[in-house]
Amino acid sequence: MLLILYAALIGAASALAFEPAGWWPLIFVAFAAICELLTRTKRLWGAIGIGWAFGFGQFVVSLNWIATAFTFQAKMPPSLGWAAVVLLSIYLAIYPAIATGLAWRLWREDKVSLLLILSGAWAITEWLRGTLFTGFPWNPVAAALVPTPLITISPLTGTYGLSAIAILLGGAIWLEAYRKWLPMVVIFALTALLWLMPSSPVPEDPLAILNVRVVQPNIGQEDKWRPGAEVEAAAQLARLSGPPSGDPRLLMWPEAAITMPMQDNRPAARAAAEAEVVRAAAALGPNDVLLTGGLAVNSADGTRIDSATNSIFAIGPGGKILGRYDKAHLVPYGEYLPMRPVLSAIGLARLAPGDMDFAAGPGPRTIDVGGDWGRIGFQLCYEIIFSGRVVDEAHRPSFIFNPSNDAWFGRWGPPQHLAQARLRAAEEGLPVIRSTPTGISAVIDAHGAVVKQIDWRQAGVIDAVLPPPANSATMFARVGNLLPILFGLLLIAGGIVLGRRRR
Repeated sequence: MLLILYAALIGAASALAFEPAGWWPLIFVAFAAICELLTRTKRLWGAIGIGWAFGFGQFVVSLNWIATAFTFQAKMPPSLGWAAVVLLSIYLAIYPAIATGLAWRLWREDKVSLLLILSGAWAITEWLRGTLFTGFPWNPVAAALVPTPLITISPLTGTYGLSAIAILLGGAIWLEAYRKWLPMVVIFALTALLWLMPSSPVPEDPLAILNVRVVQPNIGQEDKWRPGAEVEAAAQLARLSGPPSGDPRLLMWPEAAITMPMQDNRPAARAAAEAEVVRAAAALGPNDVLLTGGLAVNSADGTRIDSATNSIFAIGPGGKILGRYDKAHLVPYGEYLPMRPVLSAIGLARLAPGDMDFAAGPGPRTIDVGGDWGRIGFQLCYEIIFSGRVVDEAHRPSFIFNPSNDAWFGRWGPPQHLAQARLRAAEEGLPVIRSTPTGISAVIDAHGAVVKQIDWRQAGVIDAVLPPPANSATMFARVGNLLPILFGLLLIAGGIVLGRRRR
C-alpha cells in the first residue's frame, strides 16, 4: 500500500513536467522512480496499482482546468467540476495501470527487460487512450518534451513513440543508479541517432510572402453569450482586424467568433444568417480571405431546427462563402450529451449553452480557398490533440488552421493545448496557426516551434508571414500511428527476449 501511495505522489509531481509549469526533467525522474517501485512490488495487483495511482495523481493535477469549465454554466453546480476531474482521472488511470501490470508480468528479474517492456506498453496504451470511447489523448508523456529539442524526433516516431523514448531516458537514469552503464549508453545513443536522422526538410524561407493576421479579442467565456455581447464582439474583431490594405491578407478569427448562425436554410432565418456573413466580410480588402469560427443550422422542413454544426467558414470579399469545415470530433458533455435520455433525466446538461447536441462533420478536410492561399487544412479546438487524425491524407494542405475557444480552460488548459498543437505540427511537417478568444493564439512552424504568440488573457494580433511546410510528407504523415505501435511492440518483444536470455 505504501508503494501505491508513493506512486500517486510521484504522478502528482510529474504533472508539473507539463505546461504551464514546464519542469520537463521531472518526467524522467518520475519514470525512474516508477521503475524502482515496480521492482519492489511482489504481486501483479501491486504493479497494476502502482500504474493506476501514478496515472490518477498525474491526471487529477494536470486536468484541473476541466473544473474551470463548470463555472461558466448555470444548469449544474460548479462543484461538479472537481467531481468530473476525479471521475475522469479514475478512468484514464486504467491505461497506465495496464502498462505497468504488463511490464511487471512479462519481465524476468532483469531491469533492462522491465524498462523495455514498460516503454513499449506505455506507448501502446497511450494510443489506446486516444482511440477508445472517442478517445482523450490529452497530455501524453511526449507533451512534456515539447520545449526540448527532442520534439524533432516526432516526425519519425510520432507522439506515442516519443513518449516511449521519454520513458527509456527516465529508465536510463534508474539504470545508472545500478551501474548498468552499457544499457544506459545504448539508450542515449539510440535517442541521439533518432534526433540526428534526417526527416522531411523544411525550407528556411517561404516560396511566397503570404501575410496572415491572427486575431485574439480577449473575450471571456463569461461574456460570450450574454445579451448584446455579439455586437461588442463584432466591434472588437473588426477593430483588431484593422482596415483593409492593398496587400492580400489571410485574417483568422477564433472558434465561434460569431455566435449567431452564419448559414441557416430556414427561409425565415436565411437573410439574418447572410447578414452575419456580410458583416464579417466588411473587414476584408479585395484580395483578403477570412477564416472564422461560426455556427450553421440545418432544417429538413424549413421551420424546425434539426441540427447545428460547430464550423469554420472561409469567407471572401463581399461575403462569398468559399468553403465550410464542420467539426468532426465533438467534445462529450461540451458539444453533446452522451446517453442524453438517461443523463438529462438526472439533471446533467451540456456545458455549452443550448439543449440541442451538435452534429458531427465527416472528418479532416482540406479546402482550396483560391488565390495565393491554396489548400488549407482545418481542425477545430481539441481535434488537434488527436495524433494521426488531423490531415486529409488524400489532399495534403499547406498548413492547418486550428481555431479554438480556450476561454473554458482556465490557466492550465491553454498552454497544454498549445503544446499538443506543436506536436501535430512537428509530426505532420505542417505549420499550425491557432486563434483563440483569450489565448494562447500562435503561429507554429513545421518543426513545432512557436514563431509568434499572444499570451493568455491579452487582446492583440499576430502579423506574420505564413511559414512553409516540409518539402514532403514526414515519415509519420505517410505511415501514421502504425509507426509508434510497431515501435512499442518491438520494445516489448525485445524486453521479453532479453529477460529470457538473462534468466
